[in-house]
Amino acid sequence: MTESVTEIWPPAPIRTERLVLRESAAEDRAAFLDLFSSPEVGTHIGGARPREELERGMPQVPGRRPGLFVIERDGAMIGVITLDRRGAERRGHVRPEGGETELGYLLLPQAWGQGYAAEASAAALDWCAGARPGEPVVLTTRTANDRAVRLALKLGFTEVERFEEYGAEQWFGARHPA
Repeated sequence: MTESVTEIWPPAPIRTERLVLRESAAEDRAAFLDLFSSPEVGTHIGGARPREELERGMPQVPGRRPGLFVIERDGAMIGVITLDRRGAERRGHVRPEGGETELGYLLLPQAWGQGYAAEASAAALDWCAGARPGEPVVLTTRTANDRAVRLALKLGFTEVERFEEYGAEQWFGARHPA
């Protein structure tokens, strides 16, 4: 049995050529508000949330939990990347019991189209391979999000199935250990 993310969290910051993946901090709060209230980001996650609602409910240090990395570029948060357990009750699994590690990411719109999602995802997947050896990783995105599907394929995910969830067709893929 491999360790859970909780047992090895937080890791030391992960540095790539242009980015740092790290635990969240209080100075990230404004970027979290921007991220989750963005209409552009909301298009891909079922809608933006009202900023006022987010401000009232968001803790002073948002996103501080096992499995969530802040993506930092030049000292500022540009997004988040997550490695969470996929709930057994949801559609899409590669193991009968579910609970696979699921990769997710969100970036602020000004960070789109610059390869940051690919760079951060590759670094998170490398970290996960060391933290959870032999663990398959899954990913779900809306089929209509062509860029996300292309990125999943580039990262080594293969399509397992498509299904309806959150009012849209979803692309579900898996990346098995080498």
